[in-house]
Amino acid sequence: MRPERLHHVYNVRDPQIEGPVVYWMGRERRVADNPSLLYARSLALERNVELHIVFCLVPTFLDATIRQYGFMLRGLEEVDRDLRELGLGLRMLLGTPDAVLIPFLHEVRPSIVITDFEPLRIKRLWLSQVTEALPCPIAVVDSHNIVPVTVASPKQEYAAATLRPKLRRLLDDWYDDMGEGSDAPWTGRRSQIPAVNWSTVWSSLRVDTSVAEVDWLSPGEKGAKGALQKFLRRLETYAEGRNDPTLHAQSDLSPYLHFGQISAGRIVREVRTLTASDPKLSASSEAFLEELIVRRELADNFTHYNDRYDSFDGLPSWAQQTLDEHRSDRRDYLYTPDQWEAASTHDELWNAAQHEMIRTGKMHGYMRMYWAKKILEWSASPEEAMATAIYLNDKYELDGRDPNGYVGVAWSIGGLHDRPWFERPVYGKIRYMNAAGCARKFDVKAYIRSQSSNALFSR
Repeated sequence: MRPERLHHVYNVRDPQIEGPVVYWMGRERRVADNPSLLYARSLALERNVELHIVFCLVPTFLDATIRQYGFMLRGLEEVDRDLRELGLGLRMLLGTPDAVLIPFLHEVRPSIVITDFEPLRIKRLWLSQVTEALPCPIAVVDSHNIVPVTVASPKQEYAAATLRPKLRRLLDDWYDDMGEGSDAPWTGRRSQIPAVNWSTVWSSLRVDTSVAEVDWLSPGEKGAKGALQKFLRRLETYAEGRNDPTLHAQSDLSPYLHFGQISAGRIVREVRTLTASDPKLSASSEAFLEELIVRRELADNFTHYNDRYDSFDGLPSWAQQTLDEHRSDRRDYLYTPDQWEAASTHDELWNAAQHEMIRTGKMHGYMRMYWAKKILEWSASPEEAMATAIYLNDKYELDGRDPNGYVGVAWSIGGLHDRPWFERPVYGKIRYMNAAGCARKFDVKAYIRSQSSNALFSR
């Protein structure tokens, strides 16, 4: 692993190397293609010490429901099985890191703790709490981005157009640094790893169970690899079909990326390999890799460098100004939180998108833009609109509470990574979308029929 992938190393004073290496697994919940795990393995082998792999499961997290927790836990069960087959294992600590991880680390007295780079506030708070409580070094590895976020840029980027050339200059140097070999059999010192009592783990949850788990995706690394192979078989349709929600052209990989069950580097390698053997895939490959690399890493850039990523104050100054100037504009409709959540608006297209999200845990990317912009149009203020969109997205989407989700809301409602457009009521100079524009791109009536409340979702 290249040393630049180390995002930060804390507590470097008086390091000692006799204790075990601890990998505090967070964002990257997989065994294969995991630079954080590979680095932890390498250090433990080099120092001839034990390697402990731990995960802290908090009983409730930012309005996540059993839909998201179930997908995550089923993936972690697979991680535990795979690690034990290699001669390692997963330790599940039930509680917040300050309550359960710190006592565990004081008990095992590690020589170093390795953990995953995570840009969101609550994860950074947990890291800060652990760092302040421990004397040993803590290394943060960016295993999420192909080009580590601080290597790609030292500041918040204005738009994809400003980050893209920086990434393109660096990508070839970083494609081969995504943790290959992290799933090799363990040849180092062994330790007694107690079996995880998964029934106790599940019963520890204190989450909303009214939002059902999904059954059209199989969670975990094996499910992620299967979904990738299915997408590669239809890759040719991506360029022309990705903005049509009546087609199945999108990848369905976002939940796996969000839960760290597959590496972006693995996806890139397989897409590039397939495209090299079939040049007619180049247009779709280029369009997909733009989303996977540039847009996805732009989201991490924003949430890392802007601590107000989920609020009006985090929007570009021009967007704040234009929305402020139109605060008093008359809204044709105003909806309550209950009406939004129940898909009880006057707009059949918006209701269909909300139904898709409630039932399946995903919403087509093009419809997410329309969905969020209409929340702005029919809310009393942009702050209320952002709060509504984030709440609904995080409650129902499998990939909620993700940098991409916060950026998607901020782009749709607040002009983030966009430019001023023609001025109009309520929106000001924020880019506008309407149902007529959607109808020019796809069969709106077919989409509404497919997402009716009694429609069945299948892949």
